[in-house]
Amino acid sequence: MSRSSVPSHSSVPSRRAGHRPRARALTVLSLCLGALAPAVASADAGTASGGGAGHPGDRALERRIAEFVRSPGGPPGIIAVLREGRESRVVRAGVADVATGRPPTPDDHMRIASTAKAFSGAVALTLVDHGALRLDDTLRKILPRLPSAWDKVTLRQLLNHTSGLPDYTESQEFLDILTADPRHRFDSRRLLDYVADEPLRFRPGSRYQYSNSDNIAVALMAEAVTGTPYEQLLRELVYRPLKLRNTTLPQGYRMPEPYLHGYDVDPADPAAPPEDISEVLSASGVWASGGIVSTPADMTRFVRGYAGGALYGANVVREQRRWVEGASEPAGPGRNTAGLGIFRYATRCGVVLGHTGNFPGYTQLIAATPDGSRSLTFSVTTQINKTLAPERLARLRAIQEDFVCALLK
Repeated sequence: MSRSSVPSHSSVPSRRAGHRPRARALTVLSLCLGALAPAVASADAGTASGGGAGHPGDRALERRIAEFVRSPGGPPGIIAVLREGRESRVVRAGVADVATGRPPTPDDHMRIASTAKAFSGAVALTLVDHGALRLDDTLRKILPRLPSAWDKVTLRQLLNHTSGLPDYTESQEFLDILTADPRHRFDSRRLLDYVADEPLRFRPGSRYQYSNSDNIAVALMAEAVTGTPYEQLLRELVYRPLKLRNTTLPQGYRMPEPYLHGYDVDPADPAAPPEDISEVLSASGVWASGGIVSTPADMTRFVRGYAGGALYGANVVREQRRWVEGASEPAGPGRNTAGLGIFRYATRCGVVLGHTGNFPGYTQLIAATPDGSRSLTFSVTTQINKTLAPERLARLRAIQEDFVCALLK
């Protein structure tokens, strides 16, 4: 495959001293892409609804997220969509855009971060259902150009993060390029080149380790067996059957309007305004591992179909739900275990299946009951994870569990 051209972009401007936003965003990427406010303009916690206004318990949920938004280091905005059957309830706090004070809505675009890994799982498992791929297909068989040291890694191991592939987002060369130009346009299909000289981290299948490289390899396998670009496979195998209207996999850094602005917040300096970092980084550097842009409404449709097994037959669903020890990044509510492109979240109120994600400016959770009848999409407009904010992550997971309980009860 030939490398794409690399256009030059100007560096990202900073309002604060030095280059704090760019530096922090790059630190976030290097530490937490695995996955890849103070002084809020308004703390609106009103409920919008598609038929669920005044639903019992929603006021308590509103209070929980409004308190979180107002807390030091809290996000400028949160929106949650709970759906049961045909009834949708939207619970929100804060703002989609600090500059305007506009509240978040289900049709706002957002970076879905590592929940994009569920989309690569959907593509791969649909191809398994069609017979184009097998779960025991190896990299040697499908992608012989990759390093021979990786030959025995199977599609199953890529999908449940037991492959041992080194994570390209930890490559110093990759990070140096981002530091020099955060909006650099990578050749997404050559991202694994940054770790091509590295051995496997462990024997494939012997343990769990979340790696962004896994889902890049999954997408490349899907392209190799179909001769079709991954973006087109997404449209044909996922967007169209699940009726996703506002979901794309871009290459650049621009966000489509309207969108949930993603922010960097500084809990150590409550007087500092949130820094808008929505368009700091190019999506090309995360591609199938975290580059998709979608909306809460579309993600609700997606997780209901995906977790509910609507895209493939019962035999594939059964294989997808063979759980191993392992948590999503960041960890979701309750006890986490890993399947094929999906996680099981066992909460105090019951089990939901889904995925989480974090990216500079965004933290995501999508989850649904195993039959897809009830779902939760929970979107936060700052990055929260165990590396940057362990205490806030613990609090966020507790809030998310409350929402799961409200959904299941």
